[in-house]
Amino acid sequence: MKSKVLTTLFSIGSLFAVAQSDSSYTKTDSILVKQDTVKVGNFYIVKKNAENGNVNLNARNQTGSIQIGNVTIKANDLDRNPVIKIERKKPAPKKISTNWWILDLGFAGKRDETNYTTAVVNNNYLRTFGAANGAPNNQTFNLNNGKTTNVNLWFFMQKVSIVKQAVFLKYGMGMEMYNFRYDSRVSYRKESFPFLYNDSISFSKNKLFAGYLSVPLMLHINTTPGNKKGFSFSAGVSAGYLVGSRVKQKSEERGKQKYKGDFDLSPFRTALIGELGIGPVKLYGSYSLNTLHDSYTRLEQYPFALGIRFSNW
Repeated sequence: MKSKVLTTLFSIGSLFAVAQSDSSYTKTDSILVKQDTVKVGNFYIVKKNAENGNVNLNARNQTGSIQIGNVTIKANDLDRNPVIKIERKKPAPKKISTNWWILDLGFAGKRDETNYTTAVVNNNYLRTFGAANGAPNNQTFNLNNGKTTNVNLWFFMQKVSIVKQAVFLKYGMGMEMYNFRYDSRVSYRKESFPFLYNDSISFSKNKLFAGYLSVPLMLHINTTPGNKKGFSFSAGVSAGYLVGSRVKQKSEERGKQKYKGDFDLSPFRTALIGELGIGPVKLYGSYSLNTLHDSYTRLEQYPFALGIRFSNW
């Protein structure tokens, strides 16, 4: 029993002696450092100047630095004053980034350049039913501007860096939807041929909807790369195809009525588009380069829209 106690005491004393002899430095395969260190992975980094601290030169590259993941350790004058500095590298920005499900909410309008005298005389699209109703004219298409809206839902948008995260090519795909709310008696119909006319009754609700599947293409400029609170702007064009149109009317005489058809709206749409970003606030605008209705109707109405865009960039 006495011998076992002596053996135990001897072992403890040996461990204590080893610990005393190695209290200043810790030996690893690559670095010999003091206890006042920070460990990064399998490397020990000196926090303060060490008089005799050494870094294994085999762990360094040709520039005298040690690379650990995204951390670069620079050894300055290791032989005389071993001070190690840590510099964290930011991940390189992606050349291509994608933004999903972007929503636009805005107001819409139309610039009307129609010569109604020529339009009524030269085609059968603008019709007159009874002298009391009168022939269609510029008053026929009066809009309720507060209720004429534009809602766009972009499935995705991508931007590709062209010049150092400052100049991008931006493109995407989505739906552009216009609700033209009329403050007039205009009625769209589609029987054997589409036509419109001044109706004999008034409507509490009179709306034309037009929806386009569109592809925008823009040049995007970011004046403060890497800063989401900076100023940016985009400009370009969009091309769209009419995928749906309908008329919805509500009156005391007829109740609610809905009519579906293309109503001889232009099947294709091209527009100038733009975006303005001030920090997290994004504004957008568009102006149609072709008329809302097909060319044979002689109606020269050019829709436009302006609103706010909910987007990550």
